[in-house]
Amino acid sequence: MALFRRFATVSGFTGLSRILGFIRDILIADAVGTGPVADAFFVAFRLPNMFRRIFAEGAFNAAFVPLFAQHMERGGAPAAKRFAEETFSVLLTTLLVLTGVALVAMPGLAYLLGGGFADDPEKFDLTTKLSRIAFPYLLFMALVALLSGVLNSLHRFAAAAAAPVLLNVFFILALLVVLPLTGWPGEVMAWTVAVAGVAQFVLLAVAARRAGMALRVPRPRLTPNVRRFLSLMVPGVLSASVLQLNLLVGTRIASEQDGAVSYLYYADRVYQLPLGLIGIAIGIVLLPELSRKIRAGGEQAAMHSFNRGVELSMLLTLPAAVALSVIPWPIIVVLFERGAFDRAASDATAAALAAFALGLPAYVLVKVLQPGFYARENMVTPLKISIVSVVVNVVLAVLLFFYFRLGVVGLALATAIAAWVNVALLSFGLRRRDLLNLDARNLSRLPRILLASLLMGALLWVGQNALDGWFDAGFWVGVGGLAILVGGGLVAYGLLALLLGAVAPAELRALLSRRP
Repeated sequence: MALFRRFATVSGFTGLSRILGFIRDILIADAVGTGPVADAFFVAFRLPNMFRRIFAEGAFNAAFVPLFAQHMERGGAPAAKRFAEETFSVLLTTLLVLTGVALVAMPGLAYLLGGGFADDPEKFDLTTKLSRIAFPYLLFMALVALLSGVLNSLHRFAAAAAAPVLLNVFFILALLVVLPLTGWPGEVMAWTVAVAGVAQFVLLAVAARRAGMALRVPRPRLTPNVRRFLSLMVPGVLSASVLQLNLLVGTRIASEQDGAVSYLYYADRVYQLPLGLIGIAIGIVLLPELSRKIRAGGEQAAMHSFNRGVELSMLLTLPAAVALSVIPWPIIVVLFERGAFDRAASDATAAALAAFALGLPAYVLVKVLQPGFYARENMVTPLKISIVSVVVNVVLAVLLFFYFRLGVVGLALATAIAAWVNVALLSFGLRRRDLLNLDARNLSRLPRILLASLLMGALLWVGQNALDGWFDAGFWVGVGGLAILVGGGLVAYGLLALLLGAVAPAELRALLSRRP
């Protein structure tokens, strides 16, 4: 049950971060709604986030964690620390150069994501200004990703999982305390992003020191270890880059419609809650777990961990996907509809959320399947698959938005369909290499999990119709209605899962036990 306990640690802190993130987004929605300042900030924030995901989270960890585990296995902590320091130095130098170039070229980068703003010079200039302020966040997040990889490889997941909490804490303080004093919402939010990046880096640096991994910054050199790391990271960067093109394409197309960038942002924030709690958490835990077992020659043990990762992810993801598809409207109304966020914004955002939710199991499965390649230092196959999924997304996004005139719903549907294509190709690639064999337990449990989720969805649909008037009767009445739906759905799914045999009571007791 070690895999579950580590997952629970990451998921718990991620859950706290997402809850604070909801409070942050509620405050943002109240302050700027879906107007021009909101659109400008969301584009500005997406720039460093996009590059962070390309160079830091995905590509970096996929290449770094298996190699760090290899050095730990062969040379112990001193060899692993030396490798981490060499990599840290090269990464820092590269990102300083990248950040400098990006700050100079920011109008062009802002146009890539918000070209539709060009017809409004004031809005475009604000986007460029906020992007320059927020972009250094990338530098610190990349260093945080390295330190997180070190700590996760040592099975110390808490500090790395807790770091994102700081961003939301800083945002809440800025919106409640600083914004009323300044009256400049865009600038306040952009500076908050930059300052929070510094705070997260300091937190992880202290945690690494306590773990015996206080990293020095030697002169950057392309040592054999660094060259090997780069040879693995380059395909990973390309893979992450083409995946981020999905977001870039969606944002660029959405900028052609007033408010659409903001609708996508708020919908994305809601479905990111289960994705972060389940998919990202399992991916973070599974990669070092598989790497360690494969390095020790335990292919069967690795396959067992892989199966349990698939089972656990679907046990938690399928009901979340069904719920977000069935009751997106009351969720959006209760969370965001106040101040500058009106009923029209709620309707558009809820429709986008329902479309995103159709792909939620796929988004999570991608995070579970990719470590099967990365743990074996195979970065090229996921790259090829990512390219195919991006082509699918781009074609569908253009067709659904412009030709079929589905607006933001079309963009969200394109993302969901492309994610399922990604899952299908990753599964095929793993099975062809005999690296994906669902065991008898999975083959028995997965259909039961799906049935329990669908039955819960039917109950939620009935409940939403019965409580429909509650969501127009004031904020606290709406909160009560949503609490009944969510609480009732959780209870119903739990009982259905037990009755249908999707999970066994003895296993639940074992999972919740603190004993090894």
